[in-house]
Amino acid sequence: MGFWNKIVGEFVDIVEWIDDTHNTLVWRFERYQNEIKNGAQLTVRQGQVAIFVNEGQIADVFEPGMYSLTTANLPILSTLKGWKHGFNSPFKAEVYFISMRLFTDNKWGTRNPILLRDPEFGPIRIRAFGNYDIRVDEPLKLLEQVVGTDGCFQIENIQGQLRTMAVSRFTDAVAESGLPVLDMAANYDEFALLMQQKMNLDFATYGLTLEKFLVENISLPAEVEEALDKRSSMGIIGNLNQYTQYQAAEALEAAASNGDGTANAGMEMGMGFAMAQQMAQSMNPVNTHAQPASQHAAPPPLPQSVYFVAIDGKQTGPFSIDAIQQQAMDGRIQPHSLVWKQGMASWTKVSEVSELQGFFQATPPPIPGA
Repeated sequence: MGFWNKIVGEFVDIVEWIDDTHNTLVWRFERYQNEIKNGAQLTVRQGQVAIFVNEGQIADVFEPGMYSLTTANLPILSTLKGWKHGFNSPFKAEVYFISMRLFTDNKWGTRNPILLRDPEFGPIRIRAFGNYDIRVDEPLKLLEQVVGTDGCFQIENIQGQLRTMAVSRFTDAVAESGLPVLDMAANYDEFALLMQQKMNLDFATYGLTLEKFLVENISLPAEVEEALDKRSSMGIIGNLNQYTQYQAAEALEAAASNGDGTANAGMEMGMGFAMAQQMAQSMNPVNTHAQPASQHAAPPPLPQSVYFVAIDGKQTGPFSIDAIQQQAMDGRIQPHSLVWKQGMASWTKVSEVSELQGFFQATPPPIPGA
C-alpha cells in the first residue's frame, strides 16, 4: 500500500444522507464496492431511518441519531458476518435511507366520468378530484415490497398506483352513500374520513399510511350544469308572469329612448307596445280559488291597431285609432298624410286606409226624408 493510500485508509467514513429533494422516499448510500470502514460514523437525521442490507438480507435498522459502526452497534450484521470477536477491517453492506417525513399535495382525480344513479336526476355522470398526504409507516415493508434494489426511489414511482386506488375507492364510497349529487358538497369531510379508512388498508400493504385525504370538487358534465343553472335562475326569478311584464316594460322604455327616426325603430316600438298589451292581458295571473267569479265576468278589451304617421317629413307615433281620429279633427292629420303599421307593405295615404277613411268625409250625407 502506498503512502497516500495508507493516509486515506486512516480516515473514518461518514455515512449520511442530506436530502435536498421533496419527492425522494428511499435513497441508497453510494460507496465504492459498498465498503464501510470499521468505526465509521453513521448520521441519521430527523425524519429518516437507515437500514443496512447484507447480501439481500435486511440486517440492522437505525433510528435518528449518531452511531459509530462497531460490532456492538451492528448485532445482526455481526451475526450474519460471523464477527464473534469483533472486526477491524472494512466490511461490505448496502445502506438505505428511508424518508419518514410527510409527503403532501399528491393529486388524484377521475380520468373518466363516474356513472351513478341519482335519486333526483336519474342516471348521471360526475367527475371528482382532490389531493392526499402520505407518510412511510413501515420502512422495512416498503423496502421489501416496493423499492427492492432501486437506488433512488421517488414518490412519482408509486403515485400512479396510489391514484388508481384512490379513484376506485372513491367511486365505491360515492355509490354506497346513495346521496343526491346536490348534497355531496355538504359531505366532503365525511367522504374524506371514509376514504382514509378504506385506503389505509391498501396503503398498509406498501408500508405507507394515508395521513389526510381531501375532496376538492365533485362536478357534473357541462351540459348538465348549464341546465341546472337555468333551473336555478327560474327559482331566483320567482313569479315568471311579473318578470315577463317587467322585461316588456324595460324593452318599451329602451325603444322610446331611441330617437334616430328610422322605420325599424318604429316598427320595434310598435311591436313592443302591442306585445306588452297582449302579455299584460294573457299573463294576468288567474286564481279562481282565491278571487270571486264576478271579477272575470267581462272579457278584456280587444287590442287596437297602432299607426305611425308622417308629419312634416318626420315619423311620429305610434298612435291608436282614437288618437288619429282626434288629430284628424284638430287638423294635424290630413287625408293625404302618410301612415304605416305592422303588416303594411309601404307608407299609405290616410284616405286609402279603410279603417281611417271615415275620419275625413268633407260633407255629411243627406238627411233621410228631406
